[in-house]
Amino acid sequence: MELFSQMIDDGEPLPARGAFCAKGDAEPGNVNPDFTWDDLPEDTESLVLICHDPDVPSEGDTVNVEGETVPADLPRVDFYHWVLVDLSPDGEIEAGEFSEGQTPGGKPGPDAPQGTRQGINDYTNWFAGDPDMEGQYFGYDGPCPPWNDSIVHHYHYTLYALDVDETPVDGTFTGDDVLDAIEDHILDSARLTATYSMNPDVEV
Repeated sequence: MELFSQMIDDGEPLPARGAFCAKGDAEPGNVNPDFTWDDLPEDTESLVLICHDPDVPSEGDTVNVEGETVPADLPRVDFYHWVLVDLSPDGEIEAGEFSEGQTPGGKPGPDAPQGTRQGINDYTNWFAGDPDMEGQYFGYDGPCPPWNDSIVHHYHYTLYALDVDETPVDGTFTGDDVLDAIEDHILDSARLTATYSMNPDVEV
């Protein structure tokens, strides 16, 4: 099973076009990456695509605080950027098909293009309490790691081939909900990883 993207060069920096935030003069596009796939298992009935960042600080005391740096040895947690289910094995994803530009308060969901459904990403929690940005963030929203983080963040785009034609989740769901639901239905998976940093002192 293989996963391909013109926007993502595995192990290399994600272009600002695919990010929620950008540093310097770059313009963030918040455009979802394109994807195609090949060599799926014969019994594949549907696909799930999940993007997560495992490098998010577990504590926020120093995050984006002037004069502070998020230390490299701080324990890290997962942050989900995209949770897409019920994707047809015969399809493909075009860049910008599911997301283009920031949407304060979040994009609608769970219904999405191609008859798919999308879960909420973790900007839902990040912006909670911010009157200008809070809401339910369905679908794709790209990287915006702390501008003072001392480490490079990694964004894992993982495609799962399932033996069911519909992921067994209902209503509003999260990345953890989907991973729990598909645990016994995964036939194979493939992954592309992009890197990103907002810290001008960190080499990506």
